[in-house]
Amino acid sequence: MAPHGRICHYALRPEAEGDYPVSDDDKSTLWTRLREDFNAHGRDVTRPGLHALLVHRFGVWRMTLQPRPLRMPFSALYRAMFTVVRNVYGIEVPDSVRVGRRVVFEHQGGIVVHGATVIGDECIIRQGVTLGLRNMQNLQDAPTLGRGVSVGAGAKVLGKVRVGDGADIGANAVVLHDVPAGALAVGIPARVVARRPRGQPSTQPLVAVRDSDTN
Repeated sequence: MAPHGRICHYALRPEAEGDYPVSDDDKSTLWTRLREDFNAHGRDVTRPGLHALLVHRFGVWRMTLQPRPLRMPFSALYRAMFTVVRNVYGIEVPDSVRVGRRVVFEHQGGIVVHGATVIGDECIIRQGVTLGLRNMQNLQDAPTLGRGVSVGAGAKVLGKVRVGDGADIGANAVVLHDVPAGALAVGIPARVVARRPRGQPSTQPLVAVRDSDTN
């Protein structure tokens, strides 16, 4: 995690470049992203999760301003807003986090995201979730969530873990290893207990799989 009282920036993991579950549309403006966030949060401007995303998007945008002296007042404003969101809402998402489009922070409180984390498009993050380090020896080893991942309340995803597209992480699960696309992971430590057959709509029930199927 970032040292107390500081907002740290982390380099992107080189081996993951080009393989992010995040839409990089150069034509999409800051306002386009904010409008999508607003719609994804039920068009409710009072939602703390929406406020956290607005501050995050602003923090990312302000880094595009050149030269640096022009950016400095925007950076000061960002840091102030980041501190308010962290201390009041309990949502800590540094601007170095790669956040996809239409991501939803469903509830506030106890949400901590490491600065090198990648959150794919249309993910849902609930209260008490930590996306962070497994140990202090590998400070860049943060999780990558694929598109459409749902993370249950109180879940922890720790280390250089990749959660596949459409996977579900159960409440209070502790994920220490990769989770396949479309799978359900539960428990401490988390294990895969179900998976959607390929091509099956997400509205259909998951089917059980043996532990040996996930090895």
